[in-house]
Amino acid sequence: MSTQLCHGRVIASVVGCTALVLAVTGTGTAQAHGRDASRQTLAAGDGWASATTGTTGGAAADAAHVYTVTTWAELKAAFTAGGTAPKIIKVRGTLDADGDTCADFAADGYDFSQYLADYDPAVWGYDTDLEAEKKIPGTQEYLRNVSATAQAKAIKANVPDNTTIIGVGKDAGIVGGSLQINGVDNVIVRGLTLESPLDCFPQWDPTDGDTGNWNSEYDAAVVYNATHVWLDHNTFTDGAHPDSTLPSYYGRIFQQHDGELDVVKGADYVTASWNVFEDHDKTFMIGNSDSAGATDEGKLRVTLHHNLFKNLVERAPRVRFGQVDAYNNSYVANADYSYSFGIGYKSQLVAEKNAFTLPAGVGAGSILHRWNDYPLTATGNVVNGTSTDIIAAYNSANAAAPLRSGAGWIPELRLRVDPAKAVARVVAGGAGATRLR
Repeated sequence: MSTQLCHGRVIASVVGCTALVLAVTGTGTAQAHGRDASRQTLAAGDGWASATTGTTGGAAADAAHVYTVTTWAELKAAFTAGGTAPKIIKVRGTLDADGDTCADFAADGYDFSQYLADYDPAVWGYDTDLEAEKKIPGTQEYLRNVSATAQAKAIKANVPDNTTIIGVGKDAGIVGGSLQINGVDNVIVRGLTLESPLDCFPQWDPTDGDTGNWNSEYDAAVVYNATHVWLDHNTFTDGAHPDSTLPSYYGRIFQQHDGELDVVKGADYVTASWNVFEDHDKTFMIGNSDSAGATDEGKLRVTLHHNLFKNLVERAPRVRFGQVDAYNNSYVANADYSYSFGIGYKSQLVAEKNAFTLPAGVGAGSILHRWNDYPLTATGNVVNGTSTDIIAAYNSANAAAPLRSGAGWIPELRLRVDPAKAVARVVAGGAGATRLR
């Protein structure tokens, strides 16, 4: 027997209509830490997501609310099926969210060549942004925005409360989709390879910097005003479209990627463990605005442990406001490296017993980047196998704008803490989507 979503209704059928099939699996019995990974819950004491009510996702789902999906449409249908009941969604194979080409989303009349001609800095200049153009029907910026709205509708999927999403079998993942964990509570995402969405319609902003920039939308996953979220054993990657493959226009890279994971706008109680974040520029942001104090003060509590951050440029993470506990993470840099920890407005970062592998010519003073003058705690870290005070290293390289020690709080929600010198080996052997299966 299986449940099917047919014309907006969930029905029980052996064959049923030809619409989206959501195959039921599982036993219907919740297990806290049994062999069925889809019913595992976050252990007590495992980071901020275990605080207060804890994070159980869909572990309590009955058999009628356990689905296996093999397409992006089926995943979106499973999110809306079954009302508010706890649910487990098993992803089998790779779900393609963004269609065959960007032309699938383009509005009638949108012409990128004409867009480039209309807003060429030699014609438009660098003093005025394009926001007014966005409101004038028929302009290329207006049509770009309409096109972007169509893409957003197709590739964003809203995750409901009390849900576990888990990859099963080989190659489980999502290409070009954006999981929106927005305004909900109690969500688990595990065992998925999430290839970053490729924004088909980046916006040119001539006022961004001295010579303008292309700005894109869509994170592979975003936690927005949500609570109790556990992201575990996932792989976040640019996959087939790294920045090195992207063209340049107006002398600036045509940036089609945003972040791999963001935790923003009042989100709280999040644990990210045993994930791989790789081959990306602006990777992971906690808190999206210095002016968001009304929503972010006292929130954005996030734990990062046993994650691999590999071949990244920056933001691993960049922090505003939050009490962020980053311990036992492995950072493996290449020549494109800029920094790992961004110290932002009212950030309260604790970074302990992490391992950094830096290439020749990149010093430990690069690990931190000061956006604002807020103190952090950073102890027990190793750089290329050597115990290193990364705050002192930063201050030695940046004497005119030093950072202060002492985040003002002590993390208590830690279950397993490995010696820093073992972290690179332990994380390499255990992090990522395939390590869960």
